[in-house]
Parts: sequence; C-alpha cells; structure tokens
Amino acid sequence: MTAPSAEAVRYCLIVDDEPRLRQVMVHLMRSDGFQCIEAGNGVEALEQLEKHPVMLVLSDLRMPKMDGFELLREIRSRYPDTAVVMITAVADVEIAVNCLAIGAADYVIKPYQLEDVRARVAQALEKRRLILENRAYRESLEERVAIQARRLEELFLASVQSLAEALELKDPYTRGHSVRVSHYSSVIAQAMGLEGEMLRQIELGGHVHDIGKIGVREAVLNKPDRLTEEEYQHIMTHPVLGWRILAPLLGDTPHALNIVRSHHERFDGRGIPDGLKATEIPLEARIAAAADALDAMTSDRPYRPSEMTLDMAVEEIRRCRLTQFDPDVVEALAGAAERGELQLLPRTATHPVMARV
Repeated sequence: MTAPSAEAVRYCLIVDDEPRLRQVMVHLMRSDGFQCIEAGNGVEALEQLEKHPVMLVLSDLRMPKMDGFELLREIRSRYPDTAVVMITAVADVEIAVNCLAIGAADYVIKPYQLEDVRARVAQALEKRRLILENRAYRESLEERVAIQARRLEELFLASVQSLAEALELKDPYTRGHSVRVSHYSSVIAQAMGLEGEMLRQIELGGHVHDIGKIGVREAVLNKPDRLTEEEYQHIMTHPVLGWRILAPLLGDTPHALNIVRSHHERFDGRGIPDGLKATEIPLEARIAAAADALDAMTSDRPYRPSEMTLDMAVEEIRRCRLTQFDPDVVEALAGAAERGELQLLPRTATHPVMARV
C-alpha cells in the first residue's frame, strides 16, 4: 500500500502560547477533517514544519521567543506553498495590513466566531489551491512550449540538412568536409573554454559554412584546373550568398550565421567579404577559419591522396598566425592537437577548388 500524499492527509499547524486557545482551534480544525499539530511559539512551529508537510498554519501574533510576524516571514521564505492565517487580539488595521503584506492569506481577530474562522480558512485554502493550479498550468505550458521549440529546431535542422545534401549532389567532393569542419571547430572552441549555446552554434555553423557554394556555377565548382580571376571572384561569393540563404533560418543563431559569412576573413584584414581585421572578426568565425584550413590541408584530392599529416598542418597554420589566423585560436588548436584532443577524422576526397578556397 502506498503512503497517502501530503494533500490527502491535510495537516494543520496551530501556533499559540495559550494551551486552552490552541485546544479550541484544534477541536474546530479536526472536525473539519484536518490532522492537527501544535506549537507554543514560532521556534516550535518551525521545528514542526520540518517534520510535517503542512498546508495550513493558524498562528497567534504575540508569542515568546519568536512572534507571529517573524514566524510568518520564515514560513513565506521556507515553505511558500503553506497558507498562513494570523490570529490576534489586537484590532489594528495597520497590523492587519502588515500581515497581508508579508504574505498572510488572511487575518482573524480575537475573540472570534468559529464559523468566521471556518470561512477565513476556506478562503485561504482556496487561494492556495488557485496559486498551485496556476503554477502547475504555467509549468505545463512551459514544458509544451519547450517541446514545440525542440520540434521547430528539428524541422529547421532538417531544412538545413536538405540544403547540405543538395550541395553534396552538386559537388560530391565536398561530402564530409562540413562534418569535419564542425568537429574541428568544436574541439578548438572547447580548448578555448567555450561551452553551452555558443558551442552548439559553432558546431552548427561548421556544418553549414559552405552552403553558399550551392549558388556557384557547376563548371567552376568542378573545374580541376587553376581558376581564372573571374572564376575565383565568382566562387568567393559563397560566404555572402550562404549568409543570405540562411539568414531567415538562422535568425536565432547569430554565431552560426557569423561563421557562414566570415569564415574567409583574415586576421590581417585581407579576407572577404568585409575585410574585417583581428578581433573585428567574430571569434566563432576565426575558429571556423582555422578548422576549415586544417581540413583543406589534410583531405584527399581526387587526383592524389593528401600527404600532409596533422602535425604538418598545425605547423603550417602556426606559420600563418597573425596574418591569416588569430594567434589565440592557433595556440588552442595546437594545444588540443598536442594533448590528443584534436585528431583527424576519416578523410574523404575534397575538390581541389574547394581546398584552394
């Protein structure tokens, strides 16, 4: 048999330094179905509250050791779901207002009529019920909103994946490149102490950084020979084109968008498309730029396998610090490689044009 819940038992705590008055109140509340607990002052009341799941407290105002005001403050702080009705012989409006301001559900003046106490208790418990129901509704609503948000994100990622698959169909040599860039970017970012939402967006940005190449002419995309100046300028439109394609989809992920637009910026300001320099370039884009270069140098070409190892690629990236790459990003990449945190993923062929770009 399972134990009854706290709500099923309906505990009531009676707090008064006069035993006779406590007994009167205990008799009344028991007749209304409560299991009553007694305390002679605020200190004893707090001790009882630690032992029992009390839904209602009926407390005198003036008591030794800890009066009703201090007890009320402690209850509101420690047990906010407990309804408190204050009982006192002082018929003072200011005192009543202070009790309500602190958090009492109601206020009863001695000498009281038992039916009046019943009415105040019923009102206090109804208020408590509504508060708990409202909280439960709000939490349920938040959970539903979170579920919908996850579903929307899944649909969004499916749309992005469709774009990536379309690019791979257009240029099969890019298959796997974005996955590796995403992974390398994530490792570098973690080595730099990044985490949480920023890390998630860096991983996403790595996956979609080359989406703009879907707008590049296939004759240029698949050209095995050296590009003309016009062809090079055409293919280097892909960061802005990708940024325009994904802006409606990645509006809530600005760091991922920054990677798409700025992964070809250079630390010395000679990159594209905006000629940003040093820390003007978003950190996430500086990270993706190094990851992109690492994969380009270590990936196979259609006409020959790559002869560059991880160590060789790291040294080349180090050589280009302060010109092409952020030195802090370079050191994070190198440190991760030395510690074994950064290792090359299985390499599939990458188009030579993509490697040069």
